[in-house]
Amino acid sequence: MAQQYYSVDQVAELLDLHVRTVRGYVRDGRLKATRIGKQYRITREDLEAFTGGSAPSPSLSPSPAATRAEVSGIVQIDGIDRDAASRLANALIATVNSPRTDVRLHVQTVYDEQRAALKVVILGDLEDTAELLKVIKALIGSSK
Repeated sequence: MAQQYYSVDQVAELLDLHVRTVRGYVRDGRLKATRIGKQYRITREDLEAFTGGSAPSPSLSPSPAATRAEVSGIVQIDGIDRDAASRLANALIATVNSPRTDVRLHVQTVYDEQRAALKVVILGDLEDTAELLKVIKALIGSSK
């Protein structure tokens, strides 16, 4: 029988944990994993040893209940000086990295000095992205 492997995302979903928690277990050595490229893979046996029980087979196709939608977007804010852009970028990063662990977003910011423009790149969950867009709107609205 072929070896069964789980991704970190699959293990997090199976154990009802955050992906960062599972990665922490892997880094700490509590959950044995093999690094393949930039990703970890966990064997069925290692997952069973970690949980002390049997592990279900990893699904190859998502069930309708597991279907997710994600956003990839860029917000460009024109006419902003470097200091204001830095404050806004710090506020957004702090919002995403707040103690609330269920946020599934990745945010990067880039400031273009010549154009006096800040670009905010957002990747992640629909609801979390919508909330972050509201934060951006509130922050740039208050700076005018």
